[in-house]
Amino acid sequence: MDAVLETYEAADFTLWPTAAPPADRLLVLSGDLSPLEVGTAMAVLAGYNKTQRKRHDPGPANGLAMLRRLVSVESVVAPGGLRLRDAATGVTVSPGCCFGLENWRDWLGLLEGETPWLGHDPAPGVEHSGALVRLWPDAERPADLPIEMPLSELPVLLDSVRSALAGFLGLVERWTARNFPAALAAQVVAKLDDDLAVSASLRTSPDVS
Repeated sequence: MDAVLETYEAADFTLWPTAAPPADRLLVLSGDLSPLEVGTAMAVLAGYNKTQRKRHDPGPANGLAMLRRLVSVESVVAPGGLRLRDAATGVTVSPGCCFGLENWRDWLGLLEGETPWLGHDPAPGVEHSGALVRLWPDAERPADLPIEMPLSELPVLLDSVRSALAGFLGLVERWTARNFPAALAAQVVAKLDDDLAVSASLRTSPDVS
């Protein structure tokens, strides 16, 4: 299970260096990204989250203004979500449109028997079956092979996601401090940490605090 960010927003971005987008336009966030890949992720996050501004306003003229705008938005939205892959079958369930990585903890609802909304076009299919949950890449194609995931594995998978996001934030802090005023680095990391719910306790069952 990976935390992924859609990279469409980074196309033609010029305010700081970025990496070429992955073939599937989904960038896996972790502590293993290169500086250019961190630049791509930050281009997406800063470009996607726009404050209200006057019509015809071209927006921030430089990277510093872009990041200051990011930390000023009410709540960061991160296009993407969680991607689940079955190495044995090759089936991949990717986040649908409009899910948002900021909602990654919605997957915890599976432990309570809930069916979280995972986006649309396509909308992943979810079906509970006892101690298993079946997930399809597209709910409108139920005849396709699903991923069968034991619910007992979900807490471990989600904890690995949180660790990967924490590693990503560490890279963001170093990247920001290297390219912009050091004080801004702490603000950017704090904003992303809060709005993407990275450091908050991961409640994986009613009995875990």
